[in-house]
Amino acid sequence: MTKIFKYLLAQIKPRFWDSQPRTIYFPILYNYRRIWIISIILLIMVALVPVNVFGIISYRRARDTFKTEIGLRTVRLTWKAKRTISYFLQERLDVLRFIVYREELKNLKNEKYLANVLIHLQTGFGGYVDLGVIDSTGKQIAYVGPYELGGKDYSYHKWFKECKENGTHISDVFLGYRNVWHLIVAIKAPGPDDHFYILRATLDMKRINNILSSMELGDTSEAFLCTREGLLQTPSNYYGKIHEIINLPVPEFSLHSQILETKDDQGRALIIGYAYIDNSPFILMLIKRTKDIMQNWYTLRSEMILLICGSTIIIFLVIMSVSTYMVNRVYDADQTRIQIMHDIENTNRFASIGRLATGVAHEINNPLAVINENAGLIQDLFTIAKEHRGDPRLLELIDAVLESVDRCGEITKQLLGFARQFKPKIQPIHLNLIIQEILSFLRKEATYRNIDIDVDIPQDIPVIFSDHGSLQQIFLNLINNSFQAMEDGGRLEIWAERQNDEHVIIHLRDNGRGISPKDQEKIYEPFFTTKVSNGGTGLGLYITYGLVHKIRGEIFLQSEISKGTTFSITLPIKAEGEIENESLAG
Repeated sequence: MTKIFKYLLAQIKPRFWDSQPRTIYFPILYNYRRIWIISIILLIMVALVPVNVFGIISYRRARDTFKTEIGLRTVRLTWKAKRTISYFLQERLDVLRFIVYREELKNLKNEKYLANVLIHLQTGFGGYVDLGVIDSTGKQIAYVGPYELGGKDYSYHKWFKECKENGTHISDVFLGYRNVWHLIVAIKAPGPDDHFYILRATLDMKRINNILSSMELGDTSEAFLCTREGLLQTPSNYYGKIHEIINLPVPEFSLHSQILETKDDQGRALIIGYAYIDNSPFILMLIKRTKDIMQNWYTLRSEMILLICGSTIIIFLVIMSVSTYMVNRVYDADQTRIQIMHDIENTNRFASIGRLATGVAHEINNPLAVINENAGLIQDLFTIAKEHRGDPRLLELIDAVLESVDRCGEITKQLLGFARQFKPKIQPIHLNLIIQEILSFLRKEATYRNIDIDVDIPQDIPVIFSDHGSLQQIFLNLINNSFQAMEDGGRLEIWAERQNDEHVIIHLRDNGRGISPKDQEKIYEPFFTTKVSNGGTGLGLYITYGLVHKIRGEIFLQSEISKGTTFSITLPIKAEGEIENESLAG
């Protein structure tokens, strides 16, 4: 597992992440971390976002479809049970209606005849327990059944009053004289002398219970009847006994079967299918626990979440790997470019030495001529007149020879010092001395081209600690650029000022042709030059920019067309630490 983790980490972690910023003294063409992060964000937006959006939409639609299907199934099951119970009650009521319109009251008052009718009803339809005939005063004038209810007075009973007013009645479940839970149906019929009577039948609750128990329900689901007040009419395993108030909300009236989502008193989510039974006080309620009926959905949900998360992780790893691979390729190419630029810098340094060779040779040739002449004269004096061996003139000539030799040695030392400053090394440097050192190589060219050079380095400018060779290259490149920007005749001003306790600023201003604003934006880019016709390589300012940053400095440019250019270099007075002897490629 550890090896796999290390391998994956190596694939997604870019090489530049832990690299030290060792190339900051050259212009950085690319911000690798920014490119890497942007590429990851873009790929995530292109790949991961659509996948996750599609996954979330699919998840929600699957959930809604599943819940809708469960709801429809519950509604259908509730509707079927409602239809069965309604048909059962209405059929029993219609049978009584048929009897009262077919039979005369005198026959029904005959209990033997009435008993025969009850037998036919129990045989043909089932569900009947007893029959009774009640006159308009509420007195039961005929009764057949298992109970002693003959002559009972029902005038004060609610069902009697409702039947008297409405013509029919289906009661809720109650105890009554029987002291057992029962349900009655009754129908009002016209009697003699503008009177009426009621044919009343008690129904067997087992038939209704069988209808409810035959519904396809789970172990934790059940169906029961209740009244609009919430009184249970059939037994319930979880929500109370008959004639107890259920601990669930009573649903609002609806002509059609509906579903209701709620919670029981224990906080368990429920789906309730309910229907109001027509022409009765009953509400059919089908209770299902969401946790149980949604079990298949929970399994599907887990699989979908696992698939989405797994796909997201895999896609994310691929995105990280691809982004890392692409940015690594750019990083390697850029490091190769920087190494090439470093080599070009060295080549440029040697080219600068070559450009100085003419001036140096000229400076050396003059004292060498003097040496040659004086040495020849000494030879002649020694040859012709031995008495001049101690002549003061001879000693003066010998001094002149030695002085010229010293001058040649100093010039050669300066040239070698310039050529050997490859290893960065922090040392105390006087700005005035190093600028004069550079100008000593270029004053002849300035004289030939009628260029005035004005140097103003105040005495209060402190000694700075920096790299001698880098400063030589910086000033030489900038002065050469100023010379090339000026036609025959011009003025170069070099001055310094102290910015604060930690930095000094050196300014180099010429009155040459200047640089356009458009070119100023590209002036430090490699191979960009405004001197194509004069053989410019476009590397001088690029290398200068890198060297300035290598010695922890900053370079600024101000220029106007036809008015000239000013370069300002900010340098630290005290070194921040040893400058590493490192290649530009890092």
